[in-house]
Amino acid sequence: AIDLITEHHLVGIDKSKKLDNIHCWGVYALDVKTGQVKKFLSKVTILATGGLGQVYLHTTNPAIATGDGVAMAYRAGAKIGNMEFIQFHPTTLYNSGSPAFLISEAVRGFGGVLRTKRGEDFMKKYDPRGSLAPRDIVARAIDTELKKSGDEFVYLDLTHLDPDKVKDRFPHIYEKCLEFKIDITKEPIPVVPAAHYSCGGVVTDLWGRTSIVGLYAAGETAMTGVHGANRLASNSLLEALVFSDRAAIDSIRFVKENFFKFPDIPDWVDTGVFNMEEWILISHDKREIQQLMWDYVGIVRSTLRLERAKRRVELIANEIEEFYKKTKVTADIVELRNLATVALLIIRSALMRKESRGLHYTTDYPYRDDENWLKDTIIQDIRI
Repeated sequence: AIDLITEHHLVGIDKSKKLDNIHCWGVYALDVKTGQVKKFLSKVTILATGGLGQVYLHTTNPAIATGDGVAMAYRAGAKIGNMEFIQFHPTTLYNSGSPAFLISEAVRGFGGVLRTKRGEDFMKKYDPRGSLAPRDIVARAIDTELKKSGDEFVYLDLTHLDPDKVKDRFPHIYEKCLEFKIDITKEPIPVVPAAHYSCGGVVTDLWGRTSIVGLYAAGETAMTGVHGANRLASNSLLEALVFSDRAAIDSIRFVKENFFKFPDIPDWVDTGVFNMEEWILISHDKREIQQLMWDYVGIVRSTLRLERAKRRVELIANEIEEFYKKTKVTADIVELRNLATVALLIIRSALMRKESRGLHYTTDYPYRDDENWLKDTIIQDIRI
């Protein structure tokens, strides 16, 4: 999918006006086998595009998690909420690629201890529970230690535990680490936090309905409100099951109760010519966005870091948009464009929230402020 079909695409609409009601009539989608963009008209459209972890340098998310649903919905004028609340898993195997290999929190529960490269059990400085502290506290502590030391990873140490019990309890982790020439019973595991789950997304009601008529969202791309500012590990699976079911039920009702007359929707016009030389330059923007987001919009934030990230990502996003408008559409270009859009939404949301709550922690406002910020962060662009 490239974009949702809405009033934005209709001929003869006054582009200077704001719309009270936006309707979704389907999508423009790229056939990756033929390179053609096709028009799919639909009475109901459901976004189920998953997460956005690829916006960060380190992530447990698959390569396709580029925030496509959120970016398309935002461009179409949907309400987007709570994008600042990104959950980072504290322990993934360092240098294990993308998606990063996840070292389960059960390893710490089993007795694994987090240490710096110099062997210090640093977690005691941050929480009396030490390595058994909750994941957001552990992730922040690791991030702080890495920024102080300049190191690229910390260690998760199991070498003091019974080797046979470790192998029996964590056979998959043991085997995977061996592939990287690490015997976890004899040497500590190099670990780094990684972007894991987005609590924000396209705002929906309890039936999966977005603020755009005829558009639903379910799964990680949706913000149903059940996670709040943080997330318990398995709640997302329950959320996906419950809300996708409810969205399906309500979409059937929506189709039965409404009369549909599609407007005259134009075919996609693709007159661009693919410029390989320029694409080589633009393709580097992905890595730059990921590095900027990791360095400035990660686990611990500040207004200075966020403003710096905003300036730089805006420049990159504008470059990408210019290239997108004049070139032939490809899957890589579509995903890069969406990645830049989502990065800016995260940055803007983080700048809006003047407190620390759940997964959003800023050194400028280190405390929770229920009086002013016990509410969702909503961003919407309703211009045509």
